[in-house]
Amino acid sequence: MPTLVRNYRFRMRPTPSQESALLQLAGARRFVWNWALARRKEYYAQTGKTIPASRLSAELTALKRKPETRWLKDAHAGSLQQTLADLDRAFRNFFDPNIRARHPKYKSKKRDEDRFRMPQRVRLEDDNRIYVPKVGMVRIRKSRPIDGMTKSATFKRDACGRWFVTFVVVFEMPDAPLCPPDPSMIIGIDVGLKDYVTFSDDTPSVPAPKFFRTTQRRLRKAHRRFSRRKAGSNRKAKARLTVAKVHAKIAQQRGDFQHKLSASILNLYEGVCVEDLDLRSLARTKQGVGKSFLDAGFGDFFHQLKYKAEANHRHFTRISRWYPSSKLHADCGTINSKLTLNDRTWICECGAVLDRDKNAACNIRDEGIRILAAGYADKENARGRAVRPATVGSPG
Repeated sequence: MPTLVRNYRFRMRPTPSQESALLQLAGARRFVWNWALARRKEYYAQTGKTIPASRLSAELTALKRKPETRWLKDAHAGSLQQTLADLDRAFRNFFDPNIRARHPKYKSKKRDEDRFRMPQRVRLEDDNRIYVPKVGMVRIRKSRPIDGMTKSATFKRDACGRWFVTFVVVFEMPDAPLCPPDPSMIIGIDVGLKDYVTFSDDTPSVPAPKFFRTTQRRLRKAHRRFSRRKAGSNRKAKARLTVAKVHAKIAQQRGDFQHKLSASILNLYEGVCVEDLDLRSLARTKQGVGKSFLDAGFGDFFHQLKYKAEANHRHFTRISRWYPSSKLHADCGTINSKLTLNDRTWICECGAVLDRDKNAACNIRDEGIRILAAGYADKENARGRAVRPATVGSPG
């Protein structure tokens, strides 16, 4: 049976003493990270090799016996060992050519977020409480039940001072193959800055909410007040908290919108086809357009569509970013090579007036159906015949 991973995030309600204990665990994690990173650099400079994980773990145990670092015994041992594992994975990601990861850096007390992870012994109770080693029973807002086996728990404090716990849960999906795609139940969607989602059928387009743009005036005012406060004062701290709350509200609004939209799409259709956009390059676009792409958060939206499709046994496919979805007429197959980004509508050689986004969504759906049908080539629906829909035609 295939195994899937799902995260459950709940807000914590610690008491002042419990919050102090959580901060101590986060500080211990940051100290061990910096110590282990310095130790790895020192060992490599001396020997030219990577220090073995077993030796680094033994040195951590000896470090807790020293008088100046004996306070590390008050931290959870599993959390400290998990920090070494996280650092090792960070180095492996750095050396992996397929992962564009940076070299691990030291954690600053001022800039690094307070967080730590425990791989075991975190217990979730039925009365909206969790047991955290070295902290005790902490109240949480349990918004939904957890289905599956809990693997680890990550504790994190955001910029607003709120503590959250995220459970990594593993569950098994029924080992049943996906049914061959029904073209009438497959939808193609084209995303944009004016209309967030344009559908290939008659479903009305969803306007882009632009949460950051609509809140930018309020955010600018909060930043101005923060910059005018005296460094180190209480008013400076309050102004910083105000800025953080505005950013948190924008992120919550965007996440709520994306979750509701992705869930509604997968409740209506058996498959979703999207375009594999180069979101990194789009975010670096000049003249303020990159800020709008970051505000839209298309990467998170596609991620939600993908994992929800897997969890609900739906089809999800991405077409190549080089496929001319906007320039290709979905009916006659003519390609308009002179189409620019400013052209929202264009007239085909056959005389049809095309909406750029609607036509792109139709092409994304047709190409997605072709890709999905290719995966079922041994079935009757694709044996001995072309898998590209006949409506597309060959480009002229």
